Amino acid sequence: MIRPRPPRPASILVGKAARAVTKLRGGSGSAFPGLVVERLDPGFLASVLAQLPRGVVVVSGTNGKTTTTKMVVELLRGQGLKVFTNRSGSNFTRGVVASVLGEISPRGTLEADIAVLELDEAHAVHFVRAVAPRYSLLLNVMRDQLDRFGEIDTTAGMLRTIAEHTTQGVVLNREDARVARIADSIQGQEIRYFGLAPELRKHFPSDDDLHVDTAAVGQPTPNHSVRDLCSNSADSEPKSCTDHALSENEKAPYADVTLTGLGTQQGTFRISAGNSTEEITSELTVNGAYNTYNAAAALTLVRMVLGEQIDFDALLRSLKEAAPAFGRGESLSVGGQPVDLVLVKNPAGFRLGLSSFSAEGVATMIAINDNYADGRDMSWLWDVSFESLAGQGVAMVSGVRTYDMALRLHYDGVPVDAVEPELVVALDEFLAAHPQTPRRIFCTYTAMLALRKHLGSYTEVEAFN
Repeated sequence: MIRPRPPRPASILVGKAARAVTKLRGGSGSAFPGLVVERLDPGFLASVLAQLPRGVVVVSGTNGKTTTTKMVVELLRGQGLKVFTNRSGSNFTRGVVASVLGEISPRGTLEADIAVLELDEAHAVHFVRAVAPRYSLLLNVMRDQLDRFGEIDTTAGMLRTIAEHTTQGVVLNREDARVARIADSIQGQEIRYFGLAPELRKHFPSDDDLHVDTAAVGQPTPNHSVRDLCSNSADSEPKSCTDHALSENEKAPYADVTLTGLGTQQGTFRISAGNSTEEITSELTVNGAYNTYNAAAALTLVRMVLGEQIDFDALLRSLKEAAPAFGRGESLSVGGQPVDLVLVKNPAGFRLGLSSFSAEGVATMIAINDNYADGRDMSWLWDVSFESLAGQGVAMVSGVRTYDMALRLHYDGVPVDAVEPELVVALDEFLAAHPQTPRRIFCTYTAMLALRKHLGSYTEVEAFN
């Protein structure tokens, strides 16, 4: 680990100049300036973050990093803390450096009490070896971008490394068996969990729920997940369920915050308080069941960070007002009608997106790219059921994998009105065809970035870089 020292003024000057030039040329300023500074001063990030009195928080996992990080930031700011975060949306180490360059003074001072950083799993491993986080929040492990990581257990191992390098406290997802078992490798750090009430687990399938061999245990029904089928099997150790599947009979750890109820932009949370519990119901600005579960994760982490100093009333106000991150259930207005952007990256995320929003009375567009940031392998689309869209149909399919997506919809009996691979053209046609109807766009990451940029010509879109 590189020993922290004051950042070099020359590195700051050159980095800020590189960031300014990149932005003038139309770039986001989130990669190249970070690369320049890393080459000039490998210890830059460690030296800057060492200034913060409350240290560093790392948020990582396959799904939900961006929204959960944004929630944590807003909850902590609601408690009066000055929070630094990599709000550029770049969750690589270079993106963090670029964000620092946007806020650090020429003398090397970062005006913040704490840093809350969203980090890609692979890059987080390198980050924590240079900058040991005081707290970490590990969300989940899914078969997302296996072309990068190879095996799902490789991803779980990366999260384990983050936990092992965390110095004070780790928050784990109790319902994800691979994440929950990271606790076995932690020594000395405080461990807390966020979780789900049993009746809600069917709404949040784990990776094993999606990929277990259901031939021997039967098919899940609307009221039962694969987890239920495995645990209710007559076999005490059913061979069709993987070693990673969490059985209902397995003793689960106690959760600091448990999501017990789901409503339309509303969540009910059971919060532990010493030997007692309190159940609160809060309206939420964020959309979707998955973002409501992310709120439980954010609450758990903030309670760990603040301890007894927390202002509970302020916490609930901040929770209610926390806005979704860009493209993650974000709602824009075009022509007086909403346009909702729903990011989809893997089967679980797409399933949750479809189940979280009713298709009735909404014009739907699906945009699927297979660029590096999306993951090259789109075969996971066949693990998603699109039958909920059959009644209303899909108005437009676009993106690099337009025809693959249209074919997938055909096999689920979903009518498609139009296909157009060019995203900008597709968006224009989609909006023009449905001027008086609420619109929803399910999109992969790079498709979301392109669509969001073009939506800026129709309405005000919050900058994220």
